[in-house]
Amino acid sequence: MKRFSRFSLTSQQLDIMTRNSEKYLDFVNTPIGDKGVDALPGLSSELCKALSANGYNKAWVLLGQFLLLKKRKTAFILWMKDICGANRYQAVICYQCLLEWSDMFM
Repeated sequence: MKRFSRFSLTSQQLDIMTRNSEKYLDFVNTPIGDKGVDALPGLSSELCKALSANGYNKAWVLLGQFLLLKKRKTAFILWMKDICGANRYQAVICYQCLLEWSDMFM
């Protein structure tokens, strides 16, 4: 069981929760186009502001970083923590969304 902030979730529970989110489904089922980072699930407005301040204002720019990190989960989570202060839970949701999107559209 993995610990995410104040509560514990298994990987399977986390997967079910995020895949049922309307924001998650909207993102993974449509082309990225010109979506902002706020279109990605798991990112609060504070995280979006921090990402934008570091040049990651569009979802496709964040996808580029995800691909530069070769879709490696641990590397992406650590990068998200460093660049915008995301916690593990937030970074995992964002990672899972980008991974599923890239599997569907690339």
